[in-house]
Amino acid sequence: MRGPQPTPIVLTDSERHELTQLVRRHTTPQQLALRARIVLAAADGANNSAIARQEGVNVDTVRLWRQRWLGLQPVSLADLPVVDRLTDAPWSGKPVRISADQVCRIVELACAAPEREGRPISQWTAREIADEVMAQAIVDRISGRHAARLLKRGISNHTSGATG
Repeated sequence: MRGPQPTPIVLTDSERHELTQLVRRHTTPQQLALRARIVLAAADGANNSAIARQEGVNVDTVRLWRQRWLGLQPVSLADLPVVDRLTDAPWSGKPVRISADQVCRIVELACAAPEREGRPISQWTAREIADEVMAQAIVDRISGRHAARLLKRGISNHTSGATG
């Protein structure tokens, strides 16, 4: 084989048993089952490219879950069960301050004529929509720029969906 060989995964009997059970269980979310299959294939000696082809995923996905498993393997199963090892890591950054419901309300407001809200303008500007969103207490605070980004994303998500 050419190229560097990935770090091998050596599973304990209990790890292999739990991973196999996850793959076989009908109620396992497909994302977790895929990750379990990746770890099992890696433990069986397959390289990242072969696993990626077999599972129909990107080789970077295989590499990520191989490395994540290896990084967490020293922790005992009692402290960190298999399911938790295969769960996404927490996302970095600030938590979301504007909910999906609030975005919908902002989009709804932007789709209405400004005159309906008592604004003496013919079209919304980013600053005007942000001011009205705060006046209606949809959110506590929002900049015009952020309101414009939400609208651009929100409207494109609403118009590119299924028709019906």
